[in-house]
Amino acid sequence: MPTPRFLTLDDVAEILNVSWSQAYALVRRRELIAIQIGGRGQWRVETDELERFIEQKYAEARAGAVPDEPAAAPAEADTTAGSPTARA
Repeated sequence: MPTPRFLTLDDVAEILNVSWSQAYALVRRRELIAIQIGGRGQWRVETDELERFIEQKYAEARAGAVPDEPAAAPAEADTTAGSPTARA
């Protein structure tokens, strides 16, 4: 059987081993290009687009690119009055 041209978000989530909502978030952020077919929630991702996305993520990993996520707070923040981390 030939590889399908389009994948559902369920298919994408299974391939990437993530939840459906994580796959949908990639589409909403336009990190993964998808098209909407018919009614609400009927998203399709072209197989070639998913492969491009995966290759892009590997390229970012090789380059040492850091994802745009908020930095984790240090385990023990300095809360002294003169500290920039002190709350007013």
